[in-house]
Amino acid sequence: MKSGRTLVSLAQELERQMHSKKDLIVPSQLVHHSTGDDGQTHIIVNEAGNPVRYGVTPLARRQLADKLKIPHAYFERMREEQPVLLDRNVNTWLQSEDDRRMLRTLDGQVRAVLSDRYRRLDNFDLAESVLPILQQLPEVRFESVELTETRMYLKCITSRLTYEMAPGDVVQAGVVISNSEVGQGTLSVQPLLYRLICRNGLIAADRSLRKTHVGRSLGTEDEGLQVYQDDTLRADDKAFFLKVRDVVQAAVSEASFRQTAQKLQKTLKIPLVGDPVKTVEVLAQRYTLNDVERSGVLRHLITEGELSGYGLVNAVTHYSQEIDDYDRATEFEALGGKLIELGTAEWKGLAEAI
Repeated sequence: MKSGRTLVSLAQELERQMHSKKDLIVPSQLVHHSTGDDGQTHIIVNEAGNPVRYGVTPLARRQLADKLKIPHAYFERMREEQPVLLDRNVNTWLQSEDDRRMLRTLDGQVRAVLSDRYRRLDNFDLAESVLPILQQLPEVRFESVELTETRMYLKCITSRLTYEMAPGDVVQAGVVISNSEVGQGTLSVQPLLYRLICRNGLIAADRSLRKTHVGRSLGTEDEGLQVYQDDTLRADDKAFFLKVRDVVQAAVSEASFRQTAQKLQKTLKIPLVGDPVKTVEVLAQRYTLNDVERSGVLRHLITEGELSGYGLVNAVTHYSQEIDDYDRATEFEALGGKLIELGTAEWKGLAEAI
């Protein structure tokens, strides 16, 4: 499992961000787009008659392009080669729309451009609610926590529950909680298997809890700009976080853990009888791995010498530790969970590739 930051570091950054971020619900007509000669884009918002200038992150640029139905590649080409044309395009469409946007800002930058129906479930509130729950798990340890530009992750293991895949090959139970404040996914709670031999983490695809970031429209068109207050939806959040508690407890229950571990164990009986290179090529095509990722998975498969479905699953999850991007590394841990859910026909396509 890829290492992250310490819990103390996470808490400090969440606290800092809580005091630095601001959310705006603003009619499109009150938003102006400006691109500098250096290609840096800015959004200028009319806040109570006072124009306030914000930088724009790459993610927010992509979301703005999507909202205005401007192809992202064309948006970026205009930004780099014809900034005046870009501003004319963006501002024309902004002024012609009568809807409202949620602009999520942090450190003076717009980090997300979202619908006014976007339902905030913020990292600070989530951590404040679920960390005490996680800390009450028996023999718990926080194996990896991280806060990226798009998501927060809390990955915990309890050594109380163990299962032996093969002699000397033991996995432990765990849970991963993740959330995005910028529209890059749901708040989710998922079971986790942790393999002691190589510190691999596998995120199970079933028995998960997901909460979408969609709610009622905030405000009406004639109300002008609104600053979205932090306590607006706290009561509803509290009720949801109680559900999180229940799902966390279920994820590390003995019955749930054993069922997931047995699914992984069954892959030991799937021999890779085809060409390992072709097997990984099929895997890469099916799950959109790039050439570097494909080569990395193949290297682990060959090096570890376990030419079975189990070996392929572990090659995928072991390679995740080498990936620089924490979000992508977590996707590989989740890919391991998808593989243990494959049916016979799907495994046959991988195992017999020639």
